Amino acid sequence: MKVLVCNAGSTSLKFKLFDMPGDLVLAEGKVERVGSRDSAIYHFRKPDGFKVFRENLCIPTYTEGIRMFLDSLLDPETGVLKNLGELKRVGFKTVLSKGYYGIHELTPEVLKGMEDYLVVAPAHNIPYLEAIRQFQALTPQAMLVGAFETAFHTTIPLERKLYGIPYEWYEKYGIERLGYHGASHSYVADTLANKYGSTGKAISCHLGGSGSLCAIDDGKSVDTSFGLSLQTGLIQSNRNGDMDPFIIPFLLKEGMPLDEVLEGLSKKGGLLGISGVSNDLRLVEEAADQGNERAALAIEIFCNGIIRYIGSYYAELGGLDHLVFTGGIGEHSATVRQKVCDSLGHMGIWLDPAKNVSYTENAVISLPDSPVAIHVIPANEELGVARKTYGCQSSRKG
Repeated sequence: MKVLVCNAGSTSLKFKLFDMPGDLVLAEGKVERVGSRDSAIYHFRKPDGFKVFRENLCIPTYTEGIRMFLDSLLDPETGVLKNLGELKRVGFKTVLSKGYYGIHELTPEVLKGMEDYLVVAPAHNIPYLEAIRQFQALTPQAMLVGAFETAFHTTIPLERKLYGIPYEWYEKYGIERLGYHGASHSYVADTLANKYGSTGKAISCHLGGSGSLCAIDDGKSVDTSFGLSLQTGLIQSNRNGDMDPFIIPFLLKEGMPLDEVLEGLSKKGGLLGISGVSNDLRLVEEAADQGNERAALAIEIFCNGIIRYIGSYYAELGGLDHLVFTGGIGEHSATVRQKVCDSLGHMGIWLDPAKNVSYTENAVISLPDSPVAIHVIPANEELGVARKTYGCQSSRKG
């Protein structure tokens, strides 16, 4: 079965076409800078080495980006499909839908749930809804499936989900810690289980433009750093992370408009807000190396948040077998891994400095006698979504 996975970001589209159930990747593509005034970039490649790279493009909306990728799949010389009818399912790494927290066919009811939670996840639900509607029009024969980021975290005990708010708010509005990055954390759990036969007690650190940690016990999520929204937990590239909620009414009383407050927390906060340099950790690290004190402070705050969550999850798990780094920063920042692990030696987390800066894919970078195995596992969220999409049962009649 041909299964296409679409990963829609706030300004990007990523695609992978799989032949399931064999996990075979037939083609993949990426569109960057969708809707930007700057020129857009388009990548397309197949496992046999064939590549297309185009830049200085105008891709104002997701419609053009989706059509460009589908056209590449159908190209008579380089494509991998004869017609779009071969696409049986399209899976989406969806984030949040009110009342739907697992793997679901994207029926009108599920899409209405996504619309209802636009206020909670506007930067994610808006582009996904646009992409889904385009696929509904362009691939009407395909079953569309949402693998919601909250799915993996439904096993978290209620005592770790609820906020210290009136219980009626939970009952009436469903306010609780939902958690995200489920596709990434579940892929980490599956990878550990396949390698060792059991996940054991693990902490998965998905660190990228947005980041979260997840405590995993015997393959199940038992705690995570994200909450109802993606604003909580670690500081992000632009988002504030954990924060006293009364800062908001304080700023309003000081005369700051609500729109400006929200923009500061969601678009001008995090690494960007603290460093004043960039929301890209690579540029923040460069500035810190050149003596920029605010950039160095941003890195320390970011790493300290990771350390704090690892410590609390270690206590909740009652020990630790595996510490995993994944995501763009987790995979590529030796500095972050070093700073985090150096602070956790008393917990049996002993990093091998040489392996940390030079490792192969899916590597163990801890010392041979480290009580806790430290891993770098490249994120492969699309494969996890493809497997879930393939296994989803259709709600269609007839």
